[in-house]
Amino acid sequence: MLRLRRSCDGERVKERRLWLCEKRFGIDISDRLVIYLGMPRPSNPDVRRRLIESGLTLIGKQGFAGSGVADITASAGVPKGSFYQYFESKQSYAIELLDDYWSAIEDKHTKVLLDDRYAPLDRIARHFHSIGQDHKQQKYALGCLIGNLGVEIAGAGEDAQAKLRQIVKRWASLLSNCLKQAQEVDDLDRKEDVEELAAALIESWEGAVMRSKIDRSGAAFKRFETVVLPRLLA
Repeated sequence: MLRLRRSCDGERVKERRLWLCEKRFGIDISDRLVIYLGMPRPSNPDVRRRLIESGLTLIGKQGFAGSGVADITASAGVPKGSFYQYFESKQSYAIELLDDYWSAIEDKHTKVLLDDRYAPLDRIARHFHSIGQDHKQQKYALGCLIGNLGVEIAGAGEDAQAKLRQIVKRWASLLSNCLKQAQEVDDLDRKEDVEELAAALIESWEGAVMRSKIDRSGAAFKRFETVVLPRLLA
């Protein structure tokens, strides 16, 4: 008797039941013998990368709720069923998107915050300018995943909310360390609360990102650099 069933990881396998009867074989076997004729395919890093990249683009354009699994897999050029070979759910997918997104920012844009060749406040200005260049390359169409998911957090799940808080806390910590160093060299008033100031920088930047996405221009980033930063860091 041949039956098809789906294994726990979504891969289709074949199960063949062989019923052995005492009358035919002369032995007494009460349990069935199961032979699997197929096995799950191993993960492919390139497929995962394509799913992540497609999600970053789609969520930037359509939002998290507006980007279904079918949309993501179609954009990545992989079968819909492949999604669950790499991610347990759309919510866990959101968390991995955030991890990848923030890792890219850390690798590309936060090293300058630790570069003592520049004055502390100059590092902060260079940091935000560098991120703004990425938005320029994207023609200001995608926004920031941190902000994008932040406004749809209910749909992304509690774990994604916790991940967002972790990322923002890490970002604020990097900025506040620079601000403390600026106080130490008298480039920033020592009375300033650096943690509050770091939070204000992030919040102001995310507002500029949202406006740039609305206008499809870098004008909001220019205002952030020439108006907001000088006032906040005076």
